[in-house]
Amino acid sequence: MAELGQDAHRTGDIAEILGVKVTSLGPVRAKLINKGMIYSPAHGDLAFTVPLFRDFMIRTIPTFQ
Repeated sequence: MAELGQDAHRTGDIAEILGVKVTSLGPVRAKLINKGMIYSPAHGDLAFTVPLFRDFMIRTIPTFQ
């Protein structure tokens, strides 16, 4: 999600970046929602819950740049 930008993103776009099927994202999606790291603002969309979390991810994991 960090690679795609700050706003909400389609689950299909996230799966494409990761090179996996959309259906395989379900368990990871649920865990991240339960931990409060992401949320679903609309059906099929995901977004970070914390403002500027994308920037933090890019700074701490250099392979995103």
